[in-house]
Amino acid sequence: NWEHIYEIIEHEKPEGVIVQLGGQTALKLAKRLSENGIKIIGTSYENMDIAEDRGQFSDLLKELNIPYPLYGVAESAEEAIEVAHRVGYPLLVRPSYVLGGQGMSIVINDEELEHAVIKLLKNMPGNRILIDHFLDRAEECEADIIFDGDEMQIIGLMEHIEPAGIHSGDSSCVLPPFGLGAQELQTIQEYTIKMARALKVIGLMNVQFAIKEGQVYVIEVNPRASRTVPFVAKATGVPLPKIA
Repeated sequence: NWEHIYEIIEHEKPEGVIVQLGGQTALKLAKRLSENGIKIIGTSYENMDIAEDRGQFSDLLKELNIPYPLYGVAESAEEAIEVAHRVGYPLLVRPSYVLGGQGMSIVINDEELEHAVIKLLKNMPGNRILIDHFLDRAEECEADIIFDGDEMQIIGLMEHIEPAGIHSGDSSCVLPPFGLGAQELQTIQEYTIKMARALKVIGLMNVQFAIKEGQVYVIEVNPRASRTVPFVAKATGVPLPKIA
């Protein structure tokens, strides 16, 4: 926890701390590190937070002219139903700021939505609920990159065998992609470069895309090592975490 880490830092007096190889737990600690003036080596806390915060991230995608599924944020079942009628069913419902996939469900009407939201708020009081339009029967693809602020290398482009909506932790991936066209792959590359530059990424970044009827949408960005990095490293024989 934070107290233990702070004591170690006080004792060791390191040059800085790397948070991007520790998943969501390390990202949560990044805020405390930043507030205490401890140098974060790699992507800054402020830029990681833009990718984590749904509102800020959507504003960034709008600015970069990158498509994403319609979404809304709610703090009660009533608000959730208002968002649903604006965004349109089917919907993907999940709490914000949690480990990927935790508490996530797909709903198709007001009754299911109300049930899902009440359950989430009971288990996680005070949390905000993210409500996204669910791209039904879309293909999912992930890109892992290493960026030094100047040059970007796409280290892995994986296509999921299961459709979008099956959590990436439960989905089978194929590297390189087997069913995407040249135009889609080029779009994925262009969007990834734009986002890496805008978020001033230093080190690793993972992007999840949904492709439906030739249109490429960004689902989310993780400005850190994702669980896919060790898979890509093993498949390609390149020691990616070490390079990052």
